[in-house]
Amino acid sequence: MREDAEGRCRRKVLSGRERYRRYLIRMFWLGIFLMAGFTVYYVERRIPSRLNVVANEQETFDFALPFEVTMLSDSEAVVLGSESGIPANEIRLKAEEPLSLYVKQEGTYRLGMKLFGKILFKEIELDASGTQYAIPCGTPVGIYLKSRGIMVIGTGRITNEAGEETEPAYGVLQSGDYIEAINGEPLQDKEALITNLNRIGESEALLRIRRGGVQMEVQMSPVKAADGSYKLGAWVRDDTQGIGTLTYVDENGSFGALGHGISDSDTGDVVEIAEGALYETEILGVEKGAAGNPGVMAGVIYYGPGTQLGTVKANTENGIFGTVNDKLEHSLQGKAMEIGYQQDIRKGQAWIRSNVSGVLRDYEIEIQRIDYNPIQVNKSLLIRVTDPDLLRITGGIVQGMSGSPIIQDGKLVGAVTHVLVNDPTRGYGIFIENMLEH
Repeated sequence: MREDAEGRCRRKVLSGRERYRRYLIRMFWLGIFLMAGFTVYYVERRIPSRLNVVANEQETFDFALPFEVTMLSDSEAVVLGSESGIPANEIRLKAEEPLSLYVKQEGTYRLGMKLFGKILFKEIELDASGTQYAIPCGTPVGIYLKSRGIMVIGTGRITNEAGEETEPAYGVLQSGDYIEAINGEPLQDKEALITNLNRIGESEALLRIRRGGVQMEVQMSPVKAADGSYKLGAWVRDDTQGIGTLTYVDENGSFGALGHGISDSDTGDVVEIAEGALYETEILGVEKGAAGNPGVMAGVIYYGPGTQLGTVKANTENGIFGTVNDKLEHSLQGKAMEIGYQQDIRKGQAWIRSNVSGVLRDYEIEIQRIDYNPIQVNKSLLIRVTDPDLLRITGGIVQGMSGSPIIQDGKLVGAVTHVLVNDPTRGYGIFIENMLEH
């Protein structure tokens, strides 16, 4: 009995040691897994997947990686270098050592990045072009956009001629849909939709809609409302307008503005447009921003053939784009400035150009963070307004200043896009190269 008890005790001790050993092994592999995950995440955030460079100019990239990597190119036109100064098509970079790069001719190339010289874990697209120039603007403009189709904002109830409530569009139409045609007849605006519904009456209507970029057809029966008109039970809109800031005009007369898309105020979706225009605007006043209450530029847009400044061709997540007319082009102030790419940007002093006071001038800001792979492209820069004059006028960044060009070291590098609601002195910006790639 005594030997049996001692044996059981030894087995318990061994069993406890075995469990502890297995626990240590599991923790070791968990640590390896977490370290690998952190490395991938860090690299994705620190190293862009695409780089724009100027051909025949020396470029320097400071990736600030905490570990050794090997960079390699797929073309003899791309010459790599490091602090050693020895050019090659494959070099080893020590931790936090900058990469020197020279591209002999314009084109698209690929750079590979190996971890510890063995594991290929990142590829970078390299686009080389000539030096680009654009005029930084900073002037407010009125913007009018006509949607491509009739936007569905939401569905609602209708009181029919019998006094009963009904909701015919519920479950058929969705917020964010675009109605393109009814019974095969294309629709130009919401008035055309109303006219067609009253002509159809209680007959079934076949609607061609666009949902998430996909066309489809749905059937509905219009309802005769208490006022005698026929309705679908949907809130719709066919245009949108607002005031924003013109960012740049390039040498071809093309413009970029806002640095973010114009979204519908109800759905929050970027409006899919058929056409649009820029118009003269007058800023009547500025409501200063405060914590929890973003400020705003208040003004009036002058619509008319003599006040149009250009045409809008695209409304995207990175801004609105189009072509200016002679009137706007002749009124531009300032000279064309070289475009600066993300590798040219550094933390510290920079400037934003704005006409918020009624006079076009540059205001001092501080670039606090540079994010090469942000979740939202138009939040690549974190900036803070430091100029006392701008703080006195606006309190920082206000609505309507989106698109104000960001200038650093004599180059146009970005545009203001957002304000932080709880701190109007700070906001976000977009790399100008992302706007130019629209």
